[in-house]
Amino acid sequence: MKKRVVVTGMGVISPIACSVNELAGSLKAGKCGVVPISSFDTTDFSTKIAAEVQNFDPSRWFDKKRSRKMARFSQFAVAAASQALEQAGLVSVKDDGLAVSYDPERTGVVIGNGIGGFEIVSESFKKLFSEGPSRMLPLTVPLMINNEAAGNVSMVYNIKGPVFTQVTACSSGADALGQALDLIRAGRCDVVVAGGTEACIVPFGIGGFIVLKALSTRNDEPGRASRPFDKDRDGFVMGEGSGILVLESEEHARARSAKILAEFAGYGATGDAYHLTSPDPSSQGQARAISSALNDAGLQAQDIDYYNAHGTSTVINDIAETRAVKIAFGAHSQSLKISSTKSMMGHCIAGAGALEAITAILSIQEGFFPPTINLDNPAPECDLDYVPNKVQYGTIDAAVSANFGFGGHNGAVVFKKY
Repeated sequence: MKKRVVVTGMGVISPIACSVNELAGSLKAGKCGVVPISSFDTTDFSTKIAAEVQNFDPSRWFDKKRSRKMARFSQFAVAAASQALEQAGLVSVKDDGLAVSYDPERTGVVIGNGIGGFEIVSESFKKLFSEGPSRMLPLTVPLMINNEAAGNVSMVYNIKGPVFTQVTACSSGADALGQALDLIRAGRCDVVVAGGTEACIVPFGIGGFIVLKALSTRNDEPGRASRPFDKDRDGFVMGEGSGILVLESEEHARARSAKILAEFAGYGATGDAYHLTSPDPSSQGQARAISSALNDAGLQAQDIDYYNAHGTSTVINDIAETRAVKIAFGAHSQSLKISSTKSMMGHCIAGAGALEAITAILSIQEGFFPPTINLDNPAPECDLDYVPNKVQYGTIDAAVSANFGFGGHNGAVVFKKY
């Protein structure tokens, strides 16, 4: 028998909310976080919009000295982890510092990140080429590398078990959750702090995706630019943020009388072995990831009430995912409620899988199907129920969230009402 794994805490830093409670309200309201880019001059850029995290103040979670030693993606992860650990009742703030109530050596961290500290890379390259190597930022390497988000969470919260970073592009967050699930089931950890984080709304990041022709250029209508499954979609909108979950074995959570938010029931992952940036047009790899997650959870297609789509708002991906849903869910796909919350939050890359997993859990808890906003004219090939434009309500006993990344990485997670 597999160990049952449960969720006891969640934390969010996103373009539409910087707390879990705020996120639920924003999703129900169909709030859009896409705005004109404010962090740099976009004069020479064909894309001038993004879903930026607004008014992020790291001092709410850690002091300025620590903040200076973290890139933005690490700051997001530590802030979201702080919320999650506090909700789980595993961390409390005392006058003399943090008090933790877990065994550090039986606790782990797994955080997905796709790109690392792009703002650090950009600044150090400027210094290198304009002033020489001696003027580069002294902490260039430890600030920029992908593993530092997980490393910082570990150091801030004295977590001494396995500390891993998952790098599988846009499926990194989902795959990090899956790796954490396996650590607990294998008995290597009792508790794992897991999720994803990303912050690449900088000239280098936006420019790199512009030359791939992946980003929307609907600059005059930022709030209508991310439009998954709509026939007028013209690319995705870059987002940023972090979602972090506290996962525990059921027996560990029950032994300490923790409030259990949901059961993390299953995970599936596959590779397309097809193309650097495009999904396999047969959608078989994506469908197998979903089916594998359902099998791992011991559920049938008809047991799933809600599917949180990868739904990037790109022509190729939306069609491929619709096909994958039809393959994985069969006849049930025609009655399944589906939505892409990237219509509101943009595409947060490695942060997406964890933020969307949290969305799925909130949907189970509060009985709502988040809308896919800006879905005015569905593309002919996208002919399922994507909950267009307005929230819907109903009972959700089980939900799937899936993410698909460059390189053909496919990950899917399943959550159940506990």
